[in-house]
Amino acid sequence: MRRRTFLLCSGAAAGLAACTSPNPSLYTMAAVPGRSLPGGPRIVVLHQVAVARYLERPEIVRSSEDYRLDVLSNDVWGEPIAQMIGRVLSEDLTQRLPGTTVISSNGAISAPENATVEVNIQRMDKDRSGALVFDAQAAVEFTKPSRGEVTRSLRTSVPIASPATADEVRATSIALGQLADLIADMLRRPGAAR
Repeated sequence: MRRRTFLLCSGAAAGLAACTSPNPSLYTMAAVPGRSLPGGPRIVVLHQVAVARYLERPEIVRSSEDYRLDVLSNDVWGEPIAQMIGRVLSEDLTQRLPGTTVISSNGAISAPENATVEVNIQRMDKDRSGALVFDAQAAVEFTKPSRGEVTRSLRTSVPIASPATADEVRATSIALGQLADLIADMLRRPGAAR
């Protein structure tokens, strides 16, 4: 009787081990080079990025076409998506705005800012053609000297080199770099040389 119980338990444990899924593949966006634009404010604070709710998940959303989410169950972001976008956007803006310090509002450092940036990400996934669609809004408010607020939208489409998840993430990084180009231009002083 004991032997039969042992064999049943051993078989069940082996079956459970066979049903476990492999470790997920973790991905992160990266800063991409852009054109240097002098004439930015001295200190810019990037507020937390707001991301469409359907993107707020560990799994990478492949597409939202035809009223359906196509989610990659085993390809996941290495950190919460809003924080990752904010971190990479800070790096992108720092590279594009020489002489400007870009600080994240949820970081450990604070300083009196000359301008603030707020961002909404409305879409960030593939369309029917297989290209990455990226829809975003950005608002810049100048505090010192006060010049009011500027708001712009960006809708861009970036070709994806292959069906591989890494190529989709690369296209997402390129689209985020295009948003950084737009924001860097918004932050420059009127009349600053290009």
